[in-house]
Amino acid sequence: MRKSFHFLIITLFWVASCSDSELIENWKNPDFDLFESQKVLVLAISNDVENRRFFENRVVNQLNNKGVNAIVSDSFFDDSFTKRPQTEEDVKAIENFLLQEGYDAILVTKVIGAEDKVTLVKSYQNFNKTFETFNEDYYSNQGLFDLKEHEESYVVYHAESVLYCICPDKDRQVVWRASINVNKLDSEKKAIKDYSNMLMWTLESQNILILNTD
Repeated sequence: MRKSFHFLIITLFWVASCSDSELIENWKNPDFDLFESQKVLVLAISNDVENRRFFENRVVNQLNNKGVNAIVSDSFFDDSFTKRPQTEEDVKAIENFLLQEGYDAILVTKVIGAEDKVTLVKSYQNFNKTFETFNEDYYSNQGLFDLKEHEESYVVYHAESVLYCICPDKDRQVVWRASINVNKLDSEKKAIKDYSNMLMWTLESQNILILNTD
């Protein structure tokens, strides 16, 4: 038991240290010990078509590689779907049609907020360094006179993924929900990759879609 706990701590540390994503919330419906899907629709809600497709394709490929039958939303919805508001009746009809087409789950992901962050990491690059002379000290830290030299700005996206069950023998309900913060440091594509990696790890750890066989 202690060995397993130690391994879990190491795994959590490794995931946190190798990613710019942070798991904020991870809730699993207690009615589901595990959840397998015969056919899951992956849907990203975003007005950025390029990034939406990039995310959906990446998540679908990752799920397919884990043996999960996942489909991108473009394979189901036509182009007009997102170009006009849908009524509650429309959405209910879509859900029923998904069920008729053999889908039993929908994985929905959306960005629910974003904020600018500033870090002073560059300012502290010489914090633990001892200088023998004023010349060394001044030369190494003169960049602090320039605000741009020691401030780094980046965006933190607050995103949420929710898995809904549309199983014929169960009430329509939430199976699992997670909130993940992801830092956009280098590019939006890298942020999407970090998010999807965290998403896969979390699903597997909860035995949701991807069953953990360890």
